[in-house]
Amino acid sequence: MRELYEKMINEAMAAQRADVETVRAKRGQKFVIEDTKPYVDVTKKMTAIGDQSQAVIDLHKNSVVSHYEILKSLTKTVRPEDDPFVEHYQTPVVLEILKDQDEAFAKSVDTFIQAIADAEALIGLESVRHYGGFYGPTCVVDFALMPGSTSNVVNRILQKTDIPVEHKRAILAAKSWGMNTSYGLGDAFSKALEAGDTPAEATKKEIAIMQKLYREPVEAQAELMDEAGMTSFDPRKYMAEYRRRMETTVKAAIDDGVHYGNILTVPAYSVGDVAHHIAQSTFNMCKDDVVMATIEAVTDVMESTLRNSLDAYKSYWDVLNLATGASAAAAEYLLELDGFNAPMVVDLLTKRFHNYVQVYPDRGAAVELHNCDFMDMIYRGWKILDKAERGANGSGEELIPRVGKYPVDLTPIRKNEVLMNPQWYVYPACAITVRFAALMSLADYPCLLTSEPVTATMMTNIIALEKETAAAPVRACKNCASACLVDRRHPYCQWREAV
Repeated sequence: MRELYEKMINEAMAAQRADVETVRAKRGQKFVIEDTKPYVDVTKKMTAIGDQSQAVIDLHKNSVVSHYEILKSLTKTVRPEDDPFVEHYQTPVVLEILKDQDEAFAKSVDTFIQAIADAEALIGLESVRHYGGFYGPTCVVDFALMPGSTSNVVNRILQKTDIPVEHKRAILAAKSWGMNTSYGLGDAFSKALEAGDTPAEATKKEIAIMQKLYREPVEAQAELMDEAGMTSFDPRKYMAEYRRRMETTVKAAIDDGVHYGNILTVPAYSVGDVAHHIAQSTFNMCKDDVVMATIEAVTDVMESTLRNSLDAYKSYWDVLNLATGASAAAAEYLLELDGFNAPMVVDLLTKRFHNYVQVYPDRGAAVELHNCDFMDMIYRGWKILDKAERGANGSGEELIPRVGKYPVDLTPIRKNEVLMNPQWYVYPACAITVRFAALMSLADYPCLLTSEPVTATMMTNIIALEKETAAAPVRACKNCASACLVDRRHPYCQWREAV
């Protein structure tokens, strides 16, 4: 198993390093699609070993390569306003391929589409709650089943839909890790209500768009991009070419017995580094030296920590858990260097959210999603550090937090010249908030801290070993930061009731 663990770490860190090193070299410059080639090149090197399914690895690799080559053929660059959507064009295409390949699955999707209409009261209720901010900060497109998320509501509808359970799981996966269009529950309702519709009229519009996501996912995504004013490239041409390139890979995965839920998710979450994590918005954000140093130091903590425990892992899940736990501990450690901690920040961002709802009642459905990711990360890190700090007590010993039994190496932060010299970046005598300020920039965009390229690459490796089980969404309590520290929404979660 050691070979597998080392492969997971090598492939994941190669993806992360490709992003980080490209951003460091290109920050402040104009982004072009070819800037993402280093990430594509390391993805091409992913392999299947032992019992891993080559078909699953190919879903990841071929999607990334296809995505890159299609974008390069359609445009030279992608506007910052358009880059969040680049990982939303894959699942709609794959869903249509699966429906065309499997008549029984297509029939199940049609049954679910009717069930959406039959769930008018539920959709109306959840749309009202989203509009009013009932659940607090919510990741409406969460990869788990947290309250207020689209997948939470889809799960509740599926519970009462009479179709095969594995079809239910595939449909659920399509709107969790699989990003079946850019739509988030409640968006049409909120806009209609603000435009003067009655709640009943707004609910009908919400039902109509939710049905279209599954009936005609490709056209639904194209229409959403029309409405969003996406101008960087033609989404219809993209999706037509993506289908041409990926249909054989999808069919091979079907023939290999890969769960439809995994076929729907792997191609989507693997492409986000091309014109999203490596993109103009990232180049702009990372012009700030402290922001760049934060990403680099957290990356160093992650890699050092993962490699230090190479001979100790008991499961491939341990590798993934340590990767995300190490970055969480590192982010919290940086907060605490400036005298902040997760409970303070979660309180601040939750209060801000409730004000934000009042200032922007027609806000985008996904506007606070990355704040949620950030809060969940630092809350986890706070728990890890708090336990270590209690144990260290007043000994003065170097702090070595642990994720389970595995130690986290924080020395890359302590040795980082930029992060250890905040006085270089603000009024020198009062340099007590600059690291926190960098983390607040990253609170809107923590993708390279959490880290998405690392988790996507590791999850593909894991799914390749468990191809017949739907990996998405997460069927576990997410320990949502705001739910644990401020808002009381545990009764509305669905993680134990996942289909």
